Amino acid sequence: MQFGFSTNAFREYQLEDAIEAIADAGYDGVELLLDEPHLYPPNATDEERERVEEVLDTHGIAVSNGNAFMLTAIEGFHHPSYIEPDEEYRQKRIDYTLAALETAADLGLPYISIEPGGPIPDGKSREWAMDTFVESLEQVIPTAEAVGVDLLVEPEPDLLIETGDEFLALLERVDSERVKCNFDAGHFYCVGEDPAELVEPLWEHTRHYHLEDIPADRTHEHTQLGDGAMDIDAFLGELEDRGYDGFVTVELYPYEETPIETAREAMAYLEERGWA
Repeated sequence: MQFGFSTNAFREYQLEDAIEAIADAGYDGVELLLDEPHLYPPNATDEERERVEEVLDTHGIAVSNGNAFMLTAIEGFHHPSYIEPDEEYRQKRIDYTLAALETAADLGLPYISIEPGGPIPDGKSREWAMDTFVESLEQVIPTAEAVGVDLLVEPEPDLLIETGDEFLALLERVDSERVKCNFDAGHFYCVGEDPAELVEPLWEHTRHYHLEDIPADRTHEHTQLGDGAMDIDAFLGELEDRGYDGFVTVELYPYEETPIETAREAMAYLEERGWA
């Protein structure tokens, strides 16, 4: 398998410098944050996209994933979401996703990761939220199919889709092969699931994996590899046993004050354990 590191830990850095640092740390890939301050699709120019390609080529590193989950350019990680009660506000997330699909296609990326609906609004039922998420996806799926880029829904604690079963239930309502899973091992661990055991039921639907450690109390805190309680070896071993040769991206965005050291330490952990 190949390992990437996400530039969402490098929000205090220029994208070019983040790519260079991640390549220097020994990673095969870099997850591009499709948001400010890096490459924000609604405002991205041809020149900016070409420059990203040049920098990637210069440092001999691939793109592991296009991260279209965070949206701090408008408000934050989770808002606007695909299930906002205000239709105009919800449309901002939809329009952003459409732009992210176009940018990903221009860069030759096979997929982008997206928010799993969002936080269920106060006063709204889960049923309403699921219906609204499906309706939102139906607005972006035609573009995903037209440009050949998959939409990887990323289950997350406290959002509409948290568990493996909830993701599979979503697939039953979506008629498109372009909707797949961004399997975040730490997120599943937070909600009481065993990431290693979940690989099999989600295998055929997963295009990309996120990895971070999580504290023993399963609090949703992205923690340096080896500093938490997850059985990372069991999870990566399951992928290895299945012959997975795609990307596992280390996502440690809380470490934005020390991203270079954090990336290097995570790679050192993977190398010491024999994974990289």
